Formats: sequence, C-alpha cells, structure tokens
Amino acid sequence: MKVGTDGVLLGAWCDIQGAKRALDVGTGSGLIAMMMAQRNLVLDVDAIDIDHDSVVQASSNFENCQWGERLRAIEGDYVTFQLAKKYDIIVSNPPFFNNGVLPPATSRMNARHTVTLTYDQLLAKSKSLLADSGKIAIVSPADCADVILEACGDNKLYVSKMVEVFPIDGKPAKRILWEIMSVSVTTTQSSIVIRNHKNEFTEEYRELCKDFYLEF
Repeated sequence: MKVGTDGVLLGAWCDIQGAKRALDVGTGSGLIAMMMAQRNLVLDVDAIDIDHDSVVQASSNFENCQWGERLRAIEGDYVTFQLAKKYDIIVSNPPFFNNGVLPPATSRMNARHTVTLTYDQLLAKSKSLLADSGKIAIVSPADCADVILEACGDNKLYVSKMVEVFPIDGKPAKRILWEIMSVSVTTTQSSIVIRNHKNEFTEEYRELCKDFYLEF
C-alpha cells in the first residue's frame, strides 16, 4: 500500500496526548501506527488488517523501525475479531469510494471500497472498544459527511472535531478529519489547506507534518 496524504494527515493530526493504548484499523503498511508510536513514546499500538499481505508488510515495517517493541500487527476482520483490550484512541483511514469502479487487485479493492467495512460497522465496533473518554479519529471523503453523521447518530456517538481538508487553496474540500467520542460534546470545526496557489505546501501543513517529511 502506498503512503498517501490521507494517512499522513490523520497520523499527524489525531490527538494521542495522554493515551496509553491505540488501535489502527485497516493498517495497510502500518504508516499511521508507526506515526502514533513516534509521537507518543509510551503508547502501545495494535494494528489490524483483513488483508494477509498488508499484515506481512506492516509486521516487517514494525520490526525495522525504532518503535517496533510497542507495535503489533494483527490479521483479522475487525467486525468479528475478538479484542480484549479497551483503547484510548482508535484511528482508521477507512475504505471509501462507495460508488467507484472496483480496481482489479483484491487488496486494493478491500482497502479502497466499503466492501468489507462500512462506516456504521467501523463506528459501532470502535465504540465497544473505547476506554472511558476514548476517541475515534478517521479521515473520509468530504461527500461522505452525511453518512458519517448518520452513523454517529445511530451509534450514540458525538463529533468533537471536524476539520475540512482543502488540497489546494481556492478549491473545494476533498477530505474531512473527524474526532468522535461516546460522550456528548460541542463540535469544534476548522480547516486546513495542503497546498497554496503556487502548488507549494502551506506553512500550516508543514507545521503539522514536519516530523514525518525529510524535505520539511
């Protein structure tokens, strides 16, 4: 799985301050899990994926990074897999493109489409695994906002943060970063622009992601 802007944004943005246990759902290459382990040096991270090859790749990446002793890759279906722990933060760059054309490779299909995990399933399962005052952090296409808000309502979950992500200054938002909790809170809304009109990374994006880009 390629490293994409969505994963980098989510891994850099999610609030892991004070967290001790984290879960990365649909880990792929393990990018977000490793970013969280880098940002919080006491955080233990479980990373689950339904795709065997992804778990093999994530395991290899974990073994070869300096935070590997706090990272664990798990192969399994998130909806049915039995996890005994409760987590302070559950993070996912989940499947999307509900109505898109399915790519030919099964791994890419599972990773890019809601064929194995819907937003409602993701949020329902995550709620059952949250510690008290735990948080769910996900990134989604902007046009999935209504679906996610409906899934939150169905599962008695509440949006604490909602960040619109603009790929280029002056263009429509393409993604939304979500922080979701099981306790009623007031939603904080904000935005971030990735590139300016000269196609250069903005200072706000550089500041958020500076620990993860060699060029920054």
